Amino acid sequence: MAKLDTSAFGKNDIRGVFGKNVTEEIFNFAGKGYVKYVCAKTAKEPKDLWFSVTYDARLHSVELKKALIKGVTSLGANVIELGLAPTPLGYFSEVKKFEIDDKIIEVSGALIVTASHNPKEYNGLKMTLNRHSLGAKEIKEVAEFAEKEFENSRRSYYMPGEVVQYNIISDYIDTQLKNFPRMGASIKIVVDSANATGGLVAPELYRELGCEVVELYSEPDGNFPNHHPNPSDEKTLNDIKAKILETKADFGIAFDGDSDRIGIIDNKGYSIPGDQLLLIFALDVLKDFSIRGERPKIVSEVKCSQVLFDTINQKGGEAIMWKTGHGYIKSKMKEEKAILAGEMSGHIFFKDRYYGFDDAIYAGCRFIEIVAKAKNVDSNFKVSNLIEALPKTYTTRELRYPCKDEFKAVILKDLSEIIDRNPNLFGSSIRSIITLDGLRIIFDNGGFAMIRQSNTEPVFTARFEATNKDIAEKYKEIMVEQLDILTQKYEAESKIF
Repeated sequence: MAKLDTSAFGKNDIRGVFGKNVTEEIFNFAGKGYVKYVCAKTAKEPKDLWFSVTYDARLHSVELKKALIKGVTSLGANVIELGLAPTPLGYFSEVKKFEIDDKIIEVSGALIVTASHNPKEYNGLKMTLNRHSLGAKEIKEVAEFAEKEFENSRRSYYMPGEVVQYNIISDYIDTQLKNFPRMGASIKIVVDSANATGGLVAPELYRELGCEVVELYSEPDGNFPNHHPNPSDEKTLNDIKAKILETKADFGIAFDGDSDRIGIIDNKGYSIPGDQLLLIFALDVLKDFSIRGERPKIVSEVKCSQVLFDTINQKGGEAIMWKTGHGYIKSKMKEEKAILAGEMSGHIFFKDRYYGFDDAIYAGCRFIEIVAKAKNVDSNFKVSNLIEALPKTYTTRELRYPCKDEFKAVILKDLSEIIDRNPNLFGSSIRSIITLDGLRIIFDNGGFAMIRQSNTEPVFTARFEATNKDIAEKYKEIMVEQLDILTQKYEAESKIF
């Protein structure tokens, strides 16, 4: 008997290659499985449920969106279709009350068709319920419900729910204009939307804030003709760096494919790593809390600089290290009642003055606010001054080491055993090893070597920090050497069998 392929159902979302493990059929049954999951969790009937649906600019997102809505409504649940829009606007729909046909409607969850920063042949689905992003356990449950619906599809019934269209972009912009005064009159920024979704919202909003905006690639195009939509990849930032220098802009903002991750590039063309950016936001937020004598919690991930955690603790916050992944970070943030969180990748979550979800467009507003406040004090202020004021250390950029998914867990296990047998492998004494998410090897000298499995791609991600570049690069070379040996070993063994 044929089975539904649920291999794209992952830890943080559904994601895979369109036409292979992401198809219209899979999305149709994912919609059914999601409705069944929500009914089981809420004890509500499908007819009483409303969900929002948005999608990104990928070439196949429209057809996947249609299949998803068909699955959701086939069981009697209802949909507010928000159209092509950034992922954060899907999250925003969960905190909004919709007035439709003289009814006030609140959605129970958001369904967002996107593969974020992945190559154009990929697509996927982010799911939420009651303002909570579904994690690995919940997604597995949705997959199980979807499989049951597939098995019973010949006996299934069809009770079409309601579908209404709604343009949420203007509501979102109006909300942000209420959150922020017209503060950007002295600020020039370059905004690179990478032909994804950011261009639908961010340039207009930032102009309304008073900024002079230079646009790059605002028109959505799923072919991503100018560059890949991933500000974590330094190669994608060449155009925005050049435009900042050419126009003498104060800084630049780059978005990923669905605008939930931000990249900030300073006036000199330096792309600010995610942990430095989070620290800049944290230092700004902590000022208000310290005045009130409060010690707020701030969450970040295992790949981030030790400087981030130490400085937050020194400046009156409580820094919490957690697993990488927007779903994990959001859950930990909610559990700890944290006011701010962030990842190396540029996911920034503000609970301070906001709703707690990752919204790169909103994060851009907060950065504009920081720059505006600094310029009000010193008209000669430069964004590069923020970087120069941070504690000094040397941290490598993120290393992305290709590795087939089936080898990642066993290679990480072998690597851990190698380090146990040879604690001087890196040439520095080991203080401790954190296994929260991969391996974070902390050395007595204050540096670290860190490696983990990517949740979404066939790669390891790694990062290294030390008091100087030579030591950090040495850690990196040793890690890569071990990964080369282990990868070659398992590649050779797989060919034998």
